[in-house]
Amino acid sequence: MSTKRKRRLVIAGGVITAYAVGTVIAQRRGYRFGSSVPVRCRSGHLFSTIWIPGASVKSLRLGMWRVQWCPVGRHVTLVSLVKDADLTDAERAFVAGHHDVRVP
Repeated sequence: MSTKRKRRLVIAGGVITAYAVGTVIAQRRGYRFGSSVPVRCRSGHLFSTIWIPGASVKSLRLGMWRVQWCPVGRHVTLVSLVKDADLTDAERAFVAGHHDVRVP
């Protein structure tokens, strides 16, 4: 195996490990991932989206933030995860009724 290939494997392993550790830490802090995850845009609008660590099809990933379409305010914006525990019952109901586009 060449040195260049070994280096690539080490870098790939480091990136995968970093995403896995980051995901575990975020889950322990109360965030969740998958489909119908509550998020808030910079304007304060709440909605749900698909949030899979390390993957995105319809947004630009920026660590724990993403640039994507806000279906509530109808604008492109920076969104961040919201903990379920930080939402009121009324906000949870609002999030359940406002989903972004499922497929790009």
